[in-house]
Amino acid sequence: MTTRTTMLLSLLGLALLLPDRVHADAAPSPQPISIYLDGQQLQPETRPLNIGGTVLVPMRGLFEAQGAELSWNNASKTVTAVKGGTALTYTLGSSTALLNGKTAQLAVPGQLSQGYSMIPLRFISEALGSQVSWEPASGSVMISSAAAYETSVTWGVNLRSSPDAGSSATSLGLLPAGSKVHVIREVNALWLEVRTADNGRGYISSKPKFTDYRSPSLLQKQGEALIASGQQYLGAPYEFGASPDQTDTFDCSSFVKRVFGDMLGVELPRVSYDQAQEGRKVGMDELRTGDLLFFTARGLDIGHVAIYAGYNRILHTYSKEQGVHMEDFGSKWKQRFVTARRIL
Repeated sequence: MTTRTTMLLSLLGLALLLPDRVHADAAPSPQPISIYLDGQQLQPETRPLNIGGTVLVPMRGLFEAQGAELSWNNASKTVTAVKGGTALTYTLGSSTALLNGKTAQLAVPGQLSQGYSMIPLRFISEALGSQVSWEPASGSVMISSAAAYETSVTWGVNLRSSPDAGSSATSLGLLPAGSKVHVIREVNALWLEVRTADNGRGYISSKPKFTDYRSPSLLQKQGEALIASGQQYLGAPYEFGASPDQTDTFDCSSFVKRVFGDMLGVELPRVSYDQAQEGRKVGMDELRTGDLLFFTARGLDIGHVAIYAGYNRILHTYSKEQGVHMEDFGSKWKQRFVTARRIL
């Protein structure tokens, strides 16, 4: 476990920012609040305080997690935190603090509670540049730390009000190729919640063509989504040379082309030999769900393709008797195995 992870889990200390007014009679909440920092769920060691509608949390973890250098004077109960061009000095119990040499007002003074130095959430959030939203439907707090905009848009993509391409999601504007976003969390295999460089917030497609964002967890989700998409065609008849423009019948490569195109917008060549030139080569001992496996067939060096489904299983079609089906990646296939390619 990394120092950062330990820090995050040991002290809440994140910019947990509920709406401007939180009713005092709602604390403590009978249901636990789910807290996410940049998409990672946290388990606080101590519960927040609610004082007259202002929520307080332990302050040390927040400062340290966001890269602030911290010093504490135990005699005066004064903390000094420095991060980049931001300097904050605060004495526990005071209703004011010094932020870059200027007096800043706290909604409620900080206090000691069960051995923790507690401080108002909004004050900490604004002082360190974090953004926080409250999702009442799920009882979740989504925290976005002041972070670099590390993800590049590679193809113009709509920023949407919800993770949905349908009419229920409002377009908040087009993010052009070359713009930068910070990924707050992976909603699912198809959507990312992001913050834009101008502090906008919304959802964009996670399909590979739109951004250069890749993470092991997203790639696993997308691989599983590919398999789920392909399984809707289980039993579809095999037809050599089947047209990729229809789904009544498939051959091995038209099936793979259809699944990758429909699910993730990845356009693959029509035939297996050409598909084997896409992506990058991976070894049999590092296979991941969604990788493509290529085999000898019909006297050709590469004449068959299947999708690795995880757990030593493959999804493919080659037989009029079975059509599209799942089976073990057993010895009969390993003897004919040529190469594996990672497209995602």
